[in-house]
Order: sequence, then structure tokens, then C-alpha cells
Amino acid sequence: MGKRRISQGLFLALALCLLTGCASLLEREYSTEEPHSSKFWESEAAGTLRAENYQDIVNDLLLLIGQHTEAATLRLYNFEDDLTVADTLERAAVEIQQETPLGAYAVAYITSSSQAQRGYYEVVLQIGYRRTAEQIQAVVNATSPEGIYSLLETALDNDRTELAVRIGYWGQDGADKVAQAVAQLWEERGLTETPDWVVNTYPQNSQVGLVEFLLDPPEQPEEALAENELALDAGQEVPPEGNADALPPASPSEDAPADSAEIETLA
Repeated sequence: MGKRRISQGLFLALALCLLTGCASLLEREYSTEEPHSSKFWESEAAGTLRAENYQDIVNDLLLLIGQHTEAATLRLYNFEDDLTVADTLERAAVEIQQETPLGAYAVAYITSSSQAQRGYYEVVLQIGYRRTAEQIQAVVNATSPEGIYSLLETALDNDRTELAVRIGYWGQDGADKVAQAVAQLWEERGLTETPDWVVNTYPQNSQVGLVEFLLDPPEQPEEALAENELALDAGQEVPPEGNADALPPASPSEDAPADSAEIETLA
């Protein structure tokens, strides 16, 4: 009998609470995460993205690059003619490769072909990469260059040979802070006798948003070193051998990759 009275009392209390405006006490908010934004995908066409303006195209390309997608279909709406489509796609591809951190770091080329359909243009995209899917997935984040030291320390503890860091805010002294972090680690870890690290920043022509560290760059063969010495004695310019991203250029302003800038660090 006592249990029934307690249950009835609780029921009445809840009913009064609902009638007096206390319903909000019982509400709970929740959120879900999706692997991609539904805004950029066609609901009726699996694997096909959509875009209604220039910025949508840029966002679509960044979405594909983040997934290391090599081929994709894009539907363009609100575009007037073939020339407008071609020009917009070209400008978006250039921006991706020259002005976005991930595009400058990972993308070798972007090609596209379009065909007019009823109400939209269908675009076939091909993306070539200079980085593997594993390298893109391994990119870590830091709000500012101050976080570089701890990330490099962790990379060394885990015997990593490279590290790519996306920077939220670079600042005018970003390069100095990165160089200080590298110099401090070299001194603390006793790395003065090891080959210099290569540090590249992306993109080169705008605000830096990604820093790449090659912690164990490959050494040039003795034959190549001998040829380089002869060329230097003759006053000739020596192109880097092997992977252009893995060796420090003689002069960042002249020989650095077109889509990256190298930070000079002192061991």
C-alpha cells in the first residue's frame, strides 16, 4: 500500500510540473556527428557532391582531399554557361593548391571535365597527390606555434620520421617560435651530430597553415655529393636529388618548392 502511494505521489508531482511549465527540466539535448556535411552531398546520388557557388566548390575539394579521394563527381547548380563553369573550376583548383594548407601540402594536380545536364553541370574530378592517405590522416593540429614543441617531443618518443602540424594561428613570429622549438629539442636530445631536420611550411604565398618536419631526411649518395661539389666549384646551381621535399634547398627564395617555404633552423 505504501509503495502504491509513493508511485501515485510521484506521478502527481510530475503531472503538476508539466502543467506549471516545468517541462524543460525533463528535456535533454543531444547531438550526433556525421563523417561529412550533408550540405555538400547529393541526396539521390551516392558519392556525388553538389555546389551552388565558388566557395561550395572549394569546400567540396577540401572534403575530397581530406579523404584522399582520387576521382569524384560534382554537380554544379546556378551556373550560366560552360565558360563560367570552366573558369570557376580553374580558380578553385588554383586556390586549393596555392592558398590552402592541406592542398599545398598534399595535392599535385587537379583536373576536371564538365558536361551540361538538365538543370545542372556534371563535373568529373581527378586529383593527384604528393602525399599518401596515411600521411594526410596523420596530420595533427595545434592552435599556435607554441604547441610545436610538445608535438615534436611526442614524435621523437614514438620514433616518427616525419610530422605534419596544422596551425590555427601562425602570427608574425611563427617561424621564430618553430626554430626555437627545434633548437631546444636538438640541445635537450643531443642531436647535434645527426642530419639537420627539414622544415617546410604550407602554403608559401599566403598565411602559413601547416608545418611539415622531416626528422630523418635521406642522405645523398657519395657519387651525388661528389658531383654536387664539382658543380659548386664551377659555380653551377645544383638541383636536389631524389624527393624534392626531403632535402633542404640551397636558398629558400630560389629553390624551395613552389607551394612551400622552408624555415631555416640552427642545430
